[in-house]
Amino acid sequence: MAARKKPFDPADSPRLALEGRIVTMNGAFKVIARGRIYTHNGDIVAVQDAAAPAPAGFGNTAVTDTGGTIYPGLIDLHNHLPYNVLPLWQVPKKFTNRGQWSRHAEYHSKISAPMQTLAATPELLAAICRYVEAKALIGGTTTSQGITLANQAGIRRYFKGVVRNVEATDDETLPAVSTRVPDVAARDAQAFLARLKKEKTCYLLHLSEGLDPTARRAFESLQFAPGEWAITPSLCGIHAAALKPPDFEILAAKGGSMVWSPFSNMLLYGGTADVAAAKAAGVPISLGCDWAPSGSRNLLNELKVAHLWSEAHAIFTPRELVAMVTRNAAGLLEWDSALGSLAAAKRADLLLIDGVSGDPYLQLIRAKESDLSLVMINGIARFGAETLMRALGFVGEALEVGGARRMLYFAHPAADTLVQNLSLSAAREALKGALRSLPALARKAERPKLMSEAGLARKSGSTWRLALDEVLDTGVDLRPNLPLRGAGGRTLRAAMMRPLFAAAPPKLSAAVAPLAIDRLTVVDDPDYLDALDMQKNVPAMIKEGLRDLWS
Repeated sequence: MAARKKPFDPADSPRLALEGRIVTMNGAFKVIARGRIYTHNGDIVAVQDAAAPAPAGFGNTAVTDTGGTIYPGLIDLHNHLPYNVLPLWQVPKKFTNRGQWSRHAEYHSKISAPMQTLAATPELLAAICRYVEAKALIGGTTTSQGITLANQAGIRRYFKGVVRNVEATDDETLPAVSTRVPDVAARDAQAFLARLKKEKTCYLLHLSEGLDPTARRAFESLQFAPGEWAITPSLCGIHAAALKPPDFEILAAKGGSMVWSPFSNMLLYGGTADVAAAKAAGVPISLGCDWAPSGSRNLLNELKVAHLWSEAHAIFTPRELVAMVTRNAAGLLEWDSALGSLAAAKRADLLLIDGVSGDPYLQLIRAKESDLSLVMINGIARFGAETLMRALGFVGEALEVGGARRMLYFAHPAADTLVQNLSLSAAREALKGALRSLPALARKAERPKLMSEAGLARKSGSTWRLALDEVLDTGVDLRPNLPLRGAGGRTLRAAMMRPLFAAAPPKLSAAVAPLAIDRLTVVDDPDYLDALDMQKNVPAMIKEGLRDLWS
């Protein structure tokens, strides 16, 4: 196998042998009732029956009997990670497209203004990165979208943590997802098609967010001539909630795919994409959490919502849902040669859930964070039961999840300088204090800097800040400015994204109020299910089903 760059993990991760029930998620969906996975140097060396001889080089390797079920690591293809420090928003009304809620005064006061305040506080940047990455890991996520950073010199980069980042992989065999458009957003469908044709991998694009005709026009605007669409196999539409059955047929015929975020759609719009029509058309589908303020805390919750919706409408089997966060997601990224299933020569990204009884796919869907006893990335145990982590040789920060003793291991040779020596507990305390003091932080952010200080910062470019994709221009083309006209002759983008305030927006300090931090897990949040019950738009069967699955 060809050598590759692995800058964030030890060059020679240890030889490990894990025994348990193995859900391979391979093409045959093979489940090994009692199997072993052998890993070394970041890769899976063998996946086989426990009775089979150990592969070469593992004769003296101790076998760890996990007593659990092993799955590929979970892949989240839609998440605005920095916002995951904010608590769930009590959505005040039912909206029909993204332009409505993003202009609502309460969205500004509860989400955008608090995040602008945090982003303008450089000393909080490391705490945000540490906290939201730990949150993803504890929920079983091994691959997600990234955190964009910017400095005064105009340089942009991604935070480099231990969770794989689809936009910046630093791995020659995992092509980075394209979400950027050079210089300006696409001006018309043909230009956007030309941009897509240059792509060699997945292009993630927010598409038709909402359920009304305005949201659907974002899809219609991709057509530039009869039968001609700015859609290629690179295009992966996030949400695609307003699409009709004929639209999904077009998307499938052109090779496009979608990321389904059902909980976010339900919280905001009271419904979600017609995934039955998408499935019937043959559109490849993955799952994404979106963000904590109006979405799932982790993929374990998103799987539960997708399962409840699917059961009510007889759409997907449990196995098909698990595929959405493993093999399907890897396929959309064109990473399926390395990730998404458990097989020799693939990356050693996996998770372990306690127990080996019952349907293995339902076991994952029903799992709570406290049921996860190991999350491994590149052959390195990053989160798990304290006893298992110690047995495997990875000793890190101790914590409790649902009353169970767990451990996080963030160490790697090229750790991002932002978070070196920063513990999760310290990050959490810093953020809790900051969120309690949002008005004071906002007033500080509003103070003009001394000219000499500002000039020095611009010259050095040494201070990094969050580049918030929902608030500030990050260079990420989330919604191309296509020429279709909406009501009043405005372009579609102008119609959906008109300013929130007729005059200048209020100062941050006038908009924000103290907030509580969003907890790391559902299982440790006694108020979470009650907060869901208060949501105006979530169907009753989802609320009741989640209470049953999380209780």
